[in-house]
Amino acid sequence: MSATSPTAVPSFRSRIGCDARSGYYAAPQRYRLHLSLSCPHCLQIAITHSLLGLDDTLPVTLLPALPDASDGGHLALCPLYESSSHQHPGPAVAPVLSDNWTGTIVSTHTTDILRDLARRFGGHGPDLYPRGAEKAIETVGRLCEQGITRAAQRAGQSDGGPAVRDTALATLLRTLDVLEWKLASQEHVLGGELTLGEVQLWVALVQLDTVHRHHLDATAVHRITEHPRVWAYARRLAAHPAFGSHLDLDGIARRHHAHCRGTEATGAAVQIVDWMACAPRKEPEVVRQPG
Repeated sequence: MSATSPTAVPSFRSRIGCDARSGYYAAPQRYRLHLSLSCPHCLQIAITHSLLGLDDTLPVTLLPALPDASDGGHLALCPLYESSSHQHPGPAVAPVLSDNWTGTIVSTHTTDILRDLARRFGGHGPDLYPRGAEKAIETVGRLCEQGITRAAQRAGQSDGGPAVRDTALATLLRTLDVLEWKLASQEHVLGGELTLGEVQLWVALVQLDTVHRHHLDATAVHRITEHPRVWAYARRLAAHPAFGSHLDLDGIARRHHAHCRGTEATGAAVQIVDWMACAPRKEPEVVRQPG
């Protein structure tokens, strides 16, 4: 793999219920998200949070791009982990959904957090996890994880052998072929409306271009670019404020270089998307002078 895997940590997987009897139930300002935008899991959650317009309901604490604890965790999260799991054995990593009322962690599981944001807090935003589309969204998630992210990682392994790399690249290209075909007849990956599938796919494409590309040869990257609808789709979503405004390209690069154990290949020079040009420009703050 092109980067080391994070040290195993306790898994917190409580869910937000629909009423007070569930223990954890949706209430304004009760919960807080702790996110590092250089992390793809955190980026998915940040985008979903913005799409749903949850700033006033569910506050977010942004963490540094690079963990600042010696064990690879975030120092700011240590009290939460210690309150939630006595003498927890691993680093305090993001993402975290915490409960302000108890000072403990509700969940560190990205998929559960995404679904609970959409189902329990999403009353004023788009229906990102519509009833009846659950299996289709899960399929998109598996496609992103196995057909894009894991396949790209294996295709860039310098110690995997040519056969392993070729097989992984073929899997990646087949996945992009499927997406290219889908996007030929519809605006979004599951049809005409934004869903959590969009969030997962866009972040996977960002990672493919900004991280995994660096370990592929130039020929492989050129073959990846031969999916114009896929990359036009990625550019279009990058221009959406809920997507592009959270893109921390410098943080992603620093996180990658801090954890990377692979060798850079010729594909590193072949940028697929100019993400900075696509992302919405942030308006400078106006400083009002007294008087």
